[in-house]
Amino acid sequence: FTADEEFNDLCFEFGLELDEVTSEKDIISKEKGEGKAEGASEAVLYKIDVPANRYDLLCLEGLVRGLQVFKERINLPRYEKIIPAEGEGQKLIITAETVKIRPHAVAAVLRNITFTKERYDSFIDLQEKLHQNICRLVRALVAIGTHDLDTIPGPFTFTAKAPSEIKFKPLNQSQEYTASQIMDLYRTDSHLRHYLHLIENKPRYPVIFDSNGVVLSMPPIINGDHSKISLKTRNVFIECTGTDMTKAKIVLDIIVAMFSEYCEKQFTVEAVEVIYPNGKTHIYPELAYRKEKVKPELINKKLGISETPSSLAKLLTRMCLSSHITGNGNSIEIEIPPTRADVIHACDIVEDAAIAYGYNNIQMVIPKTYTIANQLPLNKLTELLRMDLAAAGFTEALTFALCSTEDIADKLGMDISATNAVHIANPKTAEFQVARTTLLPGLLKTIAANRKMPLPLKLFEISDIVVKDLTKGKRSLLGILICSQKIQINIDFSLAFFTGSAFFPGRCAEIFARGQSVGKLGVLHPDVITKFELTMPCSALEINIEPFV
Repeated sequence: FTADEEFNDLCFEFGLELDEVTSEKDIISKEKGEGKAEGASEAVLYKIDVPANRYDLLCLEGLVRGLQVFKERINLPRYEKIIPAEGEGQKLIITAETVKIRPHAVAAVLRNITFTKERYDSFIDLQEKLHQNICRLVRALVAIGTHDLDTIPGPFTFTAKAPSEIKFKPLNQSQEYTASQIMDLYRTDSHLRHYLHLIENKPRYPVIFDSNGVVLSMPPIINGDHSKISLKTRNVFIECTGTDMTKAKIVLDIIVAMFSEYCEKQFTVEAVEVIYPNGKTHIYPELAYRKEKVKPELINKKLGISETPSSLAKLLTRMCLSSHITGNGNSIEIEIPPTRADVIHACDIVEDAAIAYGYNNIQMVIPKTYTIANQLPLNKLTELLRMDLAAAGFTEALTFALCSTEDIADKLGMDISATNAVHIANPKTAEFQVARTTLLPGLLKTIAANRKMPLPLKLFEISDIVVKDLTKGKRSLLGILICSQKIQINIDFSLAFFTGSAFFPGRCAEIFARGQSVGKLGVLHPDVITKFELTMPCSALEINIEPFV
């Protein structure tokens, strides 16, 4: 086994999936082209699919810690909240003006932390991942701010002011702006413009400042440049503001738990006193541990296994859920750490026991309930077509259901409005902007990626496309593409003259069966072939197979 294969197996055992082994250069090359990738790092990167509710695995620190505990190489750390002596701790005062805009705020301090370049990058990256995940993509629920505590004196105040009353130098800017100017400044910013709508129509904007009136941040838009953290930062003040108190507390717990590892006194966090408008106070972070009791019989019954209570307790401990037997061995007491906000019910505990036991180790049994299944007619036809096409010398391709607007429009000589494509809101990459409306781009890109192979290249794909149609938006198509110096197609269907922008004029036709149009075929236009970086002629056939079911 190679190291990558061993890590892939470890991820699977832990309930994760190693999606891809790649590099920054490869990623940029795929998304923006090889020209843009020049000079990018070729260091190996692991892309790991993490369950959306496992916030503790969103950074390298949490992932490595979880895997180490799972492999029983380290004991599960215990996170501790340190409450400073009277008058020595930091305070965050919330004023009544925030109530209608962004009413909640929590805070904490990481004391005597040591950053390296890798740790710093991971710290910033975790905040971004939390913003995209639990905070919702546009920071609607929670916004995170981190500051160099040695540059700002407390107590801190979280209030709301008129835009004209707020003036500060935003992060990485060279001059001061008023809040209104900041909104105009970031209106065209590819990253921050998505958050402006959260407050821009409000009469007051939320703002946090120190005892000298220096602005720390204007959540959820931007932090101030004055208190930005660096590799030299030793004490970090973390504030989370939002509209959802529960999620704000979870986010704060996750950040401090993950990076308290680098504090002088490991896994300790200095508490901050938050004072509410009504005068009540609360200490954050909560870092609360809670206990749950689960019957061993329940776990065994749900999973179809027969493990002893002590064995089950050991399995759960490996999943960062410290467990031990109570009573006469008829119950397991599980301690839920503050990093496991995903555990909200006994079924979550059972799931972790299943992961630690290994799904592949659970014996298959015949179900007690008998049902009669039948293959869908469309699937049956699909399988028959696959077999015949493979026997005819074609190779099956399986391409992405999402593609770029350029692939289905510009490259095929069409206007995007004529494609009736379903667009993806806020796409992550230029490669996945719309749902495909034809199978041709995927097949052409597959040919382009294999153009060094000997000709002829004969590919087919049977899959779904999506169009904006009130009657039936999803359709199953058969796409065939042949790349060869000589092109010849024989087909036993009725054909009619057809003009399509993707095809060579006079060398294409519309296919009819049972009195209705079911597809098209022909020699692809040279412009289309060139745009997909091909040089040899290509012929294509695309048929809707649903009318034949």
